[in-house]
Amino acid sequence: MMARKPPKPAPRRIFQERLKITALPLYFEGFLLVKRSEYQEYKHYWTELRGTTLFFYNDKKSTIYVDKLEIIDLTCLNEQNSTDSCAKFTLVLPKEEVQLKTENTESGEEWRGFILTVTELSVPEHVPLLPGQVFRLHEVLEREKKRRIETEQLPSTSLEKERELSDDYVDVLNPMPACFYTVSRKEATEMLEKNPSLGNMILRPGSDNRNFSITIRQERDMPRIKHYKVKSIGKSYTIELEKPVTLPNLFSVIDYFMKETRGNLRPFIYSTDETLETEGLPLTSLK
Repeated sequence: MMARKPPKPAPRRIFQERLKITALPLYFEGFLLVKRSEYQEYKHYWTELRGTTLFFYNDKKSTIYVDKLEIIDLTCLNEQNSTDSCAKFTLVLPKEEVQLKTENTESGEEWRGFILTVTELSVPEHVPLLPGQVFRLHEVLEREKKRRIETEQLPSTSLEKERELSDDYVDVLNPMPACFYTVSRKEATEMLEKNPSLGNMILRPGSDNRNFSITIRQERDMPRIKHYKVKSIGKSYTIELEKPVTLPNLFSVIDYFMKETRGNLRPFIYSTDETLETEGLPLTSLK
């Protein structure tokens, strides 16, 4: 097997923006063709394997993922025969089967190696890889083992309980989504109108300071501002829609809006403190 250059990583700024969405460690990345049960055909995504989650982006420069897949409960990985140079395999999960295609057989072997390493917690012996690639798998294995141990030691919950909260241990390390700001309804509206390139969705405290609100700015025929109430009920959060939607945490609330709009809604995220100051917003007003 001939050695090939690893996929060129995304620029550092993009990498840092993605870290604001999830604190899970990045193990591998590259382009994948993905076909989930709800997809009519394969979709071409820049994909990141972080922890035991696959994050899918529309392209290499996108800072907000459009879909994600938790693979910690992977039942098996089935290879498929391919007549062209790409590699095909299926991820068999308890609730669905996901088909993946890679650009070539070499990248397919790497993806299989990394996926099996983090889900089985062992480096697969049957995947033909170069010595350097195998060394990387051993490094990732040790990092993932350490991460699992640290996750299990987090107070008040077990690993299983945290998986039910989704996003693995992200909710514990980042208690609020990156697009949460302690601003009023009027301030949120002004932020979205003045900085459309930074995103179009803000999570903020509700008027009663016990619940939350989502402020969004949609551009169709003309820009429109909308507000949605998010009620905190026990350990869950309910979005007050015509048919209320109840989710386990605020990260899932943000994910819901992103998925329902096919990525048209993006979390509003400042990249630097300097940006806040140039826009005239006091740093102390933001959490």
